[in-house]
Amino acid sequence: MTTIASDTSYASARHFWLGMAAYIVPTFPVAFVWHLVLFEQRYHALGIYRADPIIPFGLASMIIQAGIFSWVFPRLFPRDRNSILKSGLLFGLAAGLLSWSFTTLAVAAKHPMSSITDYVVLESAFTLVQFLIVGPLMALAHRTSGIDRTMVS
Repeated sequence: MTTIASDTSYASARHFWLGMAAYIVPTFPVAFVWHLVLFEQRYHALGIYRADPIIPFGLASMIIQAGIFSWVFPRLFPRDRNSILKSGLLFGLAAGLLSWSFTTLAVAAKHPMSSITDYVVLESAFTLVQFLIVGPLMALAHRTSGIDRTMVS
């Protein structure tokens, strides 16, 4: 039994780190290009962002999010028999909706900006792109790591 628990522990840790990578590796470049290259002028026109963004803070935020999302995934989809794409898109929908609620709605509610509509459209599109990519990658990273409830009890 100890060997099995040890193997399960190793597999879970490995999948956790793969899940973190599944979040960070696509999110950082997509966010960087989206916010600071493709739509930089539109965000600047909104008047809500710093002229000199603090990139390490954004990366730290992504690392925290990655850890939480990677820890949550196997708990929402324990030993899921569905396809990676289906699990990933369902997870992306749930995680994306949560993320959208505090990165789009809450920011629009609290910060002065030249156009709430433009901000909501830009950030909604970003969140959609982000989680269409991240959801399936997270499912792929955790494809065999679902929590085995019989091992826990």
